[in-house]
Amino acid sequence: MPKKFLGLFIMLVSCFALWGLLNNMTDNLVPAFQKIFMTSQSTAGYVQVSFYGAYSVIALLASFLVQRAGYRAGVLVGLGVYVIGALLYVPACVSQSFWLYIVGIFIVAGGCAVLETTCNPYVLALGDKETAVRRLNFAQMFNPVGSLAGILLAQQLILANLNPATADERAAMAPDALGEIVHHELFWVCVPYVGLCAIAAFIWFFFFFTKRSSADEVSSEPTNYGEILSILARSPRWYLGVVAQVFYVGVQIAAWTCVNVYCQKELGVTPEQGATYYLLALIAFIICRWIATFVMKYVEPAWLMAFFAACAIACTAGVMYFPTEVLFTVGGLPFSANVLCLIAMSGCMSLMFPTIYGIALGGIDPKAHKLGAAGLIMAIVGGALLTPWMLDIIGNADSCWIVLTSAFDGTWDTDLKTSSAALRASFIVPAICFAVVLAYSLIFRKREDAPRG
Repeated sequence: MPKKFLGLFIMLVSCFALWGLLNNMTDNLVPAFQKIFMTSQSTAGYVQVSFYGAYSVIALLASFLVQRAGYRAGVLVGLGVYVIGALLYVPACVSQSFWLYIVGIFIVAGGCAVLETTCNPYVLALGDKETAVRRLNFAQMFNPVGSLAGILLAQQLILANLNPATADERAAMAPDALGEIVHHELFWVCVPYVGLCAIAAFIWFFFFFTKRSSADEVSSEPTNYGEILSILARSPRWYLGVVAQVFYVGVQIAAWTCVNVYCQKELGVTPEQGATYYLLALIAFIICRWIATFVMKYVEPAWLMAFFAACAIACTAGVMYFPTEVLFTVGGLPFSANVLCLIAMSGCMSLMFPTIYGIALGGIDPKAHKLGAAGLIMAIVGGALLTPWMLDIIGNADSCWIVLTSAFDGTWDTDLKTSSAALRASFIVPAICFAVVLAYSLIFRKREDAPRG
């Protein structure tokens, strides 16, 4: 990478960590708000609806902004929108309003959507095309690091400050006493989000006082959106990349949603111990992304992703069919073959998002990159589309037992409990998703389709 872009690249990498942190911290608001506001799980689920809904709406608007004003403007707007949304948490805390929080979450996610739509193609533009996919994978390595920080912040600041009182005990409290408890809990919901405004403001001022670079050139000619849409419509690498991205994001969110409950069901661990397995899965994800980024110096990104996708399918089969017999115990945590496959599956997912992104935009006309980026970011809605499918399978134990036993005649784990059958069978969804990613990798496996990292 040219030295003149190094400062820009470092600050862009910090944005990758920032939205990764926000994504995973927001996931913990669902159980937190369900307890604080004494609401149903479906109502608390509006947190996710609001968050992913913002991505599906704002990403396209962000692409128009970037097309007109450039990447630097997109970063400034994204960070500014995030700060506005996070500060809205303060009046939401004071008024103890669930729906005002939902509005704040939508605005925060809108800021993240603008940042993702902007920063990914910005990184691709900072240097040679031949190293673009590897450069994006390097930047994306810091996204799961932020995710890990988000989980720890949520556990230590938000979840740790929830009052242990049950819904029935809260309902029996005097309004003033309950109000004090809720205010304390919502205050600690605000702390990490408002605190991150300082980091966002620092990055904002950096970009504000940095002049537009050569990688952020904006054409003085009027934008011909008809021409751009025509370019994208004639680019199977792009529209099939959007499809692959929908399935990838869907499998990441769906599979990670089920890690804790899977370990509880199969190994009989507590929810707190189950959370540790999730952290191990995330650590595997981070380590494998670092390894994959290094290996891309020597292996074509598409071929490497095909290998990882094939391994992910094999791991998914292990999650579904390997026995639950404990192989060893570490620090009081039992590990079985199927749970090890579950953790390894997370590692296999590590390079998929940035590699699909890089391949999809790698060979099309640069004038279509900004609008094309929006489609690839809007594909994050796959998390909201495929997770319910997986959860629906879990809710149909009898039919899922047939799915499990018919595939391999039930010979791999004859002692499988019916209570776990539906949960295991639900991993047919990740298997299908990884098959889609594998197919995309093989279709665009040639060097001219996927520049060497």
